[in-house]
Amino acid sequence: MSDSLAQPPAFAALAPFTAADVEMRERRCLHQGFFRLDALHLRHRLFEGGWSEPMVREVHHRHDAVGVLLYDVERDAVVLVEQFRAGALADPVSPWKLEVVAGLVEDGESPADVARRESLEEAGCTVGELIELHTYYPSPGACDERVTLFCGLLDSAGLGGVHGLDEEHEDIRVHVLPFIEAWELLQAGRLDNAMCLIAFHWLSAERASLRARR
Repeated sequence: MSDSLAQPPAFAALAPFTAADVEMRERRCLHQGFFRLDALHLRHRLFEGGWSEPMVREVHHRHDAVGVLLYDVERDAVVLVEQFRAGALADPVSPWKLEVVAGLVEDGESPADVARRESLEEAGCTVGELIELHTYYPSPGACDERVTLFCGLLDSAGLGGVHGLDEEHEDIRVHVLPFIEAWELLQAGRLDNAMCLIAFHWLSAERASLRARR
């Protein structure tokens, strides 16, 4: 197990429970489409001893996902994509969102495979070195999706235009921005999704060391 995944002794003592401490009484599918929604009838052990009362929790089942912040070390520039997002229809500014390249993991693919495939499909670029940042649950109270986040190093010369797969109804515009300009957008609240926030805060801390490699 890597150091990043190992639990410090104090945390292990505070959180001793595992999946074996959950009693699953029923799992019922409420909806099956591109994603699936299940109702879980369960109970679980309590910190102070004993068991909880039986409860129902609805869980949204998604494929695991991958995000990749594309960074050009030589130009100190990032590559972002802009597209319509149905979940942001009520956004006070726009449902078109600036994001890092991202996609879902298909059977047999590794997260790195997805990062390279989606970079080509969404931004028309080939990634060189991939640096794995974090794997995390975006919303574990309601969704089982895990996201693996990368920084992908590349040459951004000539990138731009509109990309995406017609069969997936993708209409994706590519932006190449100086890091400072993109950081100002983040500070202004325009880069308002978890992948962007996590990746950009990582890059702000590591940018100098990446540029020192040149």
